[in-house]
Amino acid sequence: MEARQNHVIDATNKPLGRLATEIVIYLRGKQKQDFAPNKDSGDFVIVKNVKKILFTGNKLSQKKYFIHTGYIGNDREQPMSEVFEKNPGEVLKRAVSGMMPKNKLRPIQIKRLKVE
Repeated sequence: MEARQNHVIDATNKPLGRLATEIVIYLRGKQKQDFAPNKDSGDFVIVKNVKKILFTGNKLSQKKYFIHTGYIGNDREQPMSEVFEKNPGEVLKRAVSGMMPKNKLRPIQIKRLKVE
């Protein structure tokens, strides 16, 4: 098993989805020769200039994130633009998390994503 490396990615003028797929490849370790889907061999990823991400189409104004408080009938929705203003890294983390496989490795691998 190889040692984990640090990958620094500049997010300036990169579309959100393409940036997220690039990050997922490094987090899962798909660029390595000994990749196996059940092994956690991914690297660390540091993303810089997250405030300068490019949003194509009307995503920023139309996309909504849904949150459930746990009580009956308490669905909350928050526009993507609101979340991006407060914490731009959260939008990127949600996009990356949605592209990763939904298994026990996902929470472990998503912790290796650092947003600056």
